[in-house]
Amino acid sequence: MEPGLLVLVGILVAVPLWLVFSYNRFISQRASMDATWAGIDVELQRRHDLVPNLVRSVQGYATHERDLFAAVVEARNRAVAVASGSNGVGDLARAEDALTQRLTGLLVLAEDYPDLRADRVFLDLQRQLVETEDRIAASRRLYNLEVAAYERRRQAVPSNLVASGFGFGRRDLFEIVDPAATHAPHVAIERN
Repeated sequence: MEPGLLVLVGILVAVPLWLVFSYNRFISQRASMDATWAGIDVELQRRHDLVPNLVRSVQGYATHERDLFAAVVEARNRAVAVASGSNGVGDLARAEDALTQRLTGLLVLAEDYPDLRADRVFLDLQRQLVETEDRIAASRRLYNLEVAAYERRRQAVPSNLVASGFGFGRRDLFEIVDPAATHAPHVAIERN
């Protein structure tokens, strides 16, 4: 066989193999991003479920703070609606930021009530909230790493040809938009 023909056959074999390999890698990355997003979703749901109990716990001690309680419940309901809808990651981040701000206000309020700070139910809810916030942050970091790797590959030559040809679209990072909400609420947990 002539060398030119061998090169042509090599190219005709290598290109389809590369296409299959690249396509399968995009499929794997998409599945990995979806799995890490599911982890975030579980933790957000846990957070959303904790909020009504936390509000009820504080309401028993600070009955005159109706506006704050209403704002927390409204932020929680908005976050639940955005999470269950077909909104984008950016919309969800903004809704969760608003909920974090309201929760921070609620937990700061608790500092004014020594009896509340000593209440075991409230302390347990605080602990659960802090643990959930930590898991959300860890899941968000993992998701953002997955998305960043996918986006680098999706935009790089030559894999961008496979991405555009097979409809592998852009994925957004799950970023905290509000700088005040970049940390989980700081809660002092008293130990007995």
